[in-house]
Amino acid sequence: MGKRIFGTDGVRGLANGVLTPELALDLGVAAARVLVGHGEYTGQRPLAVVGRDTRISGQFLEHAVVAGLAAAGVDVVRLRVLPTPGVAYFTDQLGADVGVVISASHNAMPDNGIKFLARGGVKLDDALEREIEAVMDTEWDRPVGGTVGRVTPHQGTVERYAAHLVATLTRPLEGLRVVLDCANGAAFEVGPMALRQAGVEVIAINAHPDGLNINEKCGSTHLEPLQEAVVRHGAAAGFALDGDADRCLAVDRNGDVVDGDQIMAILALGMRDAGTLRDDTVVATVMSNLGFLVAMKEAGITVEQTAVGDRYVLEEMKRGGFTLGGEQSGHVILSRHATTGDGVLTALQLLDRMATADAPLHRLAAVMTRMPQVLVNVPDVDKARAGSDPEVVAAVDAESAALGDHGRVLLRPSGTEPLVRVMVEAPTSDAAQEVADRLAGVVRERLAL
Repeated sequence: MGKRIFGTDGVRGLANGVLTPELALDLGVAAARVLVGHGEYTGQRPLAVVGRDTRISGQFLEHAVVAGLAAAGVDVVRLRVLPTPGVAYFTDQLGADVGVVISASHNAMPDNGIKFLARGGVKLDDALEREIEAVMDTEWDRPVGGTVGRVTPHQGTVERYAAHLVATLTRPLEGLRVVLDCANGAAFEVGPMALRQAGVEVIAINAHPDGLNINEKCGSTHLEPLQEAVVRHGAAAGFALDGDADRCLAVDRNGDVVDGDQIMAILALGMRDAGTLRDDTVVATVMSNLGFLVAMKEAGITVEQTAVGDRYVLEEMKRGGFTLGGEQSGHVILSRHATTGDGVLTALQLLDRMATADAPLHRLAAVMTRMPQVLVNVPDVDKARAGSDPEVVAAVDAESAALGDHGRVLLRPSGTEPLVRVMVEAPTSDAAQEVADRLAGVVRERLAL
């Protein structure tokens, strides 16, 4: 096709606008041709698994993708509504050549997306995505007769996945009351089920999807309903998922937010003590809070940093065989149990740590102090020159030197828009804002289009 279709996390856009059923069908065919070709031939028919979140558009997009896969000679197992990590789990467990997730994650309901997984349930790298783009709209030999794919539903999907999640625990979790915000998304059923099977008293909110209300003023992007519910019900903690449940943010019993960096810090210490933190190392992105880096250094834990995006975290974890990684946004990857971020798994592991340490969440989260952080977006600039313009570089160096060990500056070009993100951490919010505004002014003046 010549142009890039895949973004930072699959193909995403307005459903039936950018992301049409025709495009979904073509992507299904192309993915089958590429990914089955890269898989290990077992002598059996190629197999794909397909799952989706609760968006109404997911229904027609699922059928379109399934049609494309089956038309390319691939047998398809429909998992129906299931979190992204659940689709990854079944891609691995069923030995599928291809996994497909139809979801726009935390985006608003009108959007949707298509993400592909390779054998083993791992996300695709850039090279595979380019191969899929390259074969779209090219000639191919269509299977006919008995060589076309067969489509079947999977039975007991939610129950099997919940059992897998509960099996990761080291102890029962009786006596804990928890609020779970399901974001009216893909984990509305499996999230409460897994927590209850673990012994938790669960108060589920935003767990009644109607196809239109996914992420609507709820979930990990809108924590206020969860904070209010935790305090009102006297819960030990609260957890907020996003639409496809691959991320999790927490709230302690006081209603205070525990973000992805704090979650990783808590889990890193627990895994170190249990001997399951490979090489005493955790993988995080360059956007992780300086307070996280300081806390890990004081605990003797190494932090490997990557570019922003869970795919880059996963690549580094795979390279080093590391067992914990994630992002401030709540994508937490526990590679002993999952191949991608898993919000329900993260919630369970945090509760397991609370039970093991016999400590409330706010006390565990106090292991790190979040440095005030300000992010300013500077639009309509030449982002390609952000790292090379001499005055921009000099301004960044000067502000970084002035902050010393008490702050941090990061300029990052957006991956999808003509803008530069200026992130500053400093001892106070006012100081961080002042530095960010000064740097944004330099970027605006020097790099304006």
